[in-house]
Amino acid sequence: MTSEEPALVARHLHHTFGAGDETVCVLRDVSLELYPGQMLLLMGPSGSGKSTLLAVLSGLLRPDRGEVRVLGEDLWRLSEARRERFRLRHFGFVFQGFNLFPSLTASEQLEMILRWGEGASRRNARSCVAAMLELLGLGRRGHLRADRLSGGEKQRVAVGRALLKQPRFCFADEPTAALDWAHGEQVIQLLRSAARDRGAVLFVVGHDPRLVPYADRVVHLADGRLAPAPGEVLP
Repeated sequence: MTSEEPALVARHLHHTFGAGDETVCVLRDVSLELYPGQMLLLMGPSGSGKSTLLAVLSGLLRPDRGEVRVLGEDLWRLSEARRERFRLRHFGFVFQGFNLFPSLTASEQLEMILRWGEGASRRNARSCVAAMLELLGLGRRGHLRADRLSGGEKQRVAVGRALLKQPRFCFADEPTAALDWAHGEQVIQLLRSAARDRGAVLFVVGHDPRLVPYADRVVHLADGRLAPAPGEVLP
């Protein structure tokens, strides 16, 4: 499922870190459009600003200049409270660092999203979580706390957590980095299928060229500027 109208429009984004002689410009006049039902893959060398751009687009890091409009809302003109509610309602995240609670089991990590975030009953939440864990190949690992899971298992739990709430946007920062390719391919197929089936936007930061065939669009970030892949046209 795709749409001719972009769900997210970013215009003339700039962002720097540091001050004085230590200033580093990581985003230079970046403009981008993201469309429902599509996976956009952002590639580039380490330190090129890929994660910074993800954070700016998803409401986690305010740009120095520029505009991000999401579903008609000017994201960075919203109050902090409204922006937080907007993120909770519409965005799902998969981070490199997993961001799991070490004292909770894999099942509990997912249940809390449905019970406290979506208001689901315990029975319905557990049924949905069991199905998601099976889909992720973790059906027999749900009882384990996060600190007893491998890195790849933690990443799959993080992916399941992002998808359970059926977000309009899923932002994934190196979602396959901690996985062997068999599981990495499974994860990227799951993310892409979720985007297409639900008409969601999937924005993936990655460096693995094996991800390219799964993307609808590929763009590169280097020296703070976006460059299209061959055949791509940027706005």
